[in-house]
Amino acid sequence: MSDKRPLIFVTNDDGITAKGIRSLYDAVKSLGDVVLIAPDSPQSGTGHAITIHDPIRMTQSLAFEIEDAFSCSGTPVDCVKLGVYEVMHRKPDLLVSGINHGANTATNVLYSGTMSAAVEGSMEGIPSVGFSLCSFDQDADFSIAKEVVTNVSKHILMNGLEDGVCLNVNVPYVAIEDYKGIKVCRQAHAYWEDRFDKRLDQFNKPYYWLTGEFRDQEQAEDTDLYWIEKGFTTIVPTKFDMTAFDSLNKIKNWEL
Repeated sequence: MSDKRPLIFVTNDDGITAKGIRSLYDAVKSLGDVVLIAPDSPQSGTGHAITIHDPIRMTQSLAFEIEDAFSCSGTPVDCVKLGVYEVMHRKPDLLVSGINHGANTATNVLYSGTMSAAVEGSMEGIPSVGFSLCSFDQDADFSIAKEVVTNVSKHILMNGLEDGVCLNVNVPYVAIEDYKGIKVCRQAHAYWEDRFDKRLDQFNKPYYWLTGEFRDQEQAEDTDLYWIEKGFTTIVPTKFDMTAFDSLNKIKNWEL
């Protein structure tokens, strides 16, 4: 591993055998030296969870043609922490997470293991980005997404990112002739209207299966949901500081 070439950390939440992480690796391997650490099983929807009640195991993976490729028994955030504190010999120049199977637009960012890995990287002072393809098809074509990854990664390596900011990148699943380009925009105000499908097991005891619909509350024309529908890749700069600054003075005026 060279100190002169950029050091790139690759991870995901769909697991080390997912097609998306192979596509992600292929898209960045020419840009620098790669260290890859990914969960040994799917971790979608784990958000920013960390493992504190069980040991975390990490083993070398032979699925990639590099020595520094490992599968991890923990969450995506566990993977980032292990990479930063146990595996790498210097802080990486870039962390890329994905390519996720399925969109992480709007408030999905709060549940996403893909984006939580990027947020964790940002918290560690690493320029970080999460990539998602808007398709749940395990045999999806990642060609456009790979070009986006290479393009965005090159720009981050050249220009860096502001402290505390990572990028949430979503790629539409469209034919190449219908692909329009890239829009930098804001996150839509949308959320899941949750429902639970109640079922009975073989012992006649109830259990629940989470379901629901994802609804756009704004229908605005400057959001990630809007531009994805138009055939654009969206880039939303995302911060982990969740302070509601516009409410600070209002709360300070309470007679507490």
